Amino acid sequence: MTSNPFPGRMTDFRSRFPEWSVDAFLLFNINNIRYLTGFSGSEGVLCVGPRGRAHLLVDGRYTTQARKETSGLELVHMTDSVDSITTLLVQENAGVVGFEDASLNVQLYRRIKGKNKRLKFKPLSEEIDLLRARKDESEVACIRKAAHIAADALKSVLPIIKAGVSERDIALELEYRMRKGGADKVAFDTIVASGPRGALPHARAGAGKLKSGEAVVIDYGAVYKGYHSDETCTFFIERVESDLKEVYGLVKEAHDRAIEAVVVGRSCRDVDLIARDLIAQKGFGRHFTHGTGHGVGLDIHEAPRISYKSEQLLEAGMVLTIEPGVYLPGKWGIRIEDTIWVTRGKTVVLTKVPKELTILG
Repeated sequence: MTSNPFPGRMTDFRSRFPEWSVDAFLLFNINNIRYLTGFSGSEGVLCVGPRGRAHLLVDGRYTTQARKETSGLELVHMTDSVDSITTLLVQENAGVVGFEDASLNVQLYRRIKGKNKRLKFKPLSEEIDLLRARKDESEVACIRKAAHIAADALKSVLPIIKAGVSERDIALELEYRMRKGGADKVAFDTIVASGPRGALPHARAGAGKLKSGEAVVIDYGAVYKGYHSDETCTFFIERVESDLKEVYGLVKEAHDRAIEAVVVGRSCRDVDLIARDLIAQKGFGRHFTHGTGHGVGLDIHEAPRISYKSEQLLEAGMVLTIEPGVYLPGKWGIRIEDTIWVTRGKTVVLTKVPKELTILG
C-alpha cells in the first residue's frame, strides 16, 4: 500500500492542466480536496497553481488539523473566501481557472468572478470525477475494510431478524454494531424495508414489524477513513413463497451475469443492459426502476454510473456496485448488491455477505 499517495495524485492532477486548457484550478468539493491533499475537514478551498504550488484555504477551526493532515501545501488562514481566493489568483497570474461547477453555488461564483473580471473561469467537474473513479491500492484497502466492518455487523445482527421485530430496531442495531466495529460512521441512512415497503428502493426503516413470509431488503454500508462500502441483501422471514423464490433467482442471475460482464474496456451501458435485458425477458422490465450500479469511494455515489445512458468505459482500478432489483408496488421488492473492484484480471468482490437465498427466523 502506498504510504503517502497525495503527492502523486497532485502531480497527476496538475499534469492534466494542458489537456483541460487551464492555468490553475479552484476546488470547493471537500472530497476532491481530501483526495488530493488528505485534509478531512468539512470546509475549505484548494487553489492549485501552474508553477508547482498549491494553497489550502481554511478558517481558524481547521488550521491545526490541516497542518497535521497535509504536507507540501501552503496553508492560508481564510477570513473571507472571496478576498483570499482573489489574492491567490492574482499571485498565480492565471489566465484560465478551472472550477467544479457541481460544487460552486451561483452566488459565490458571481462574487469570485466579479472580483476577477480579467480571468476566464472554466467548469470541469466531470473530468475530476473520472480521476477519482480510478482507485489506488490505498483506497481499495479502505473500501475493503469498510465492507468487512459492515459484513461483520450484519452477520452479528442476523439472529434478531425475525417476525415481530421492527425495521427500525434492526437498522439501529446494525448501525450501532458498524460503529462499534470501527466504522467512522454509517455510509447512509440504513434501509430496512419489509413486505410492501420493499418496493420502495430508498425506503427508510420504519416502525412496522416483520411478518412471516415477507421479504426484507437491507441496504447498508460503513465508512472507513472516509471511504464507503455499499451492500444490499434480501432475506425471507420464516418461509419463501414460490413466486418470490423465482424472482429472487432471476435477480441473482442478473446480478451474477452483470458482475461477470465487468471487464476493462467494456462500456457501463453494456453491463447495465446485460442485467436489464434478462429481467425484461422474464416480464419484469418495467419493475427494474434504477441503474444497475454506481461508483463508490469518498462519496457513496460517484463515477462511473452503470446505466443504459452511460457510454463510459470501465477502467482498471474502478470500484463500483452491481445492484439489480425488481419492485412490485404494494407487494414486495428484491434487490441484491455487491461492491466490486475492476482489475486487469478477475473482478474482485469486496463485499462479504453471501447472496444465496436465505430464510431467517
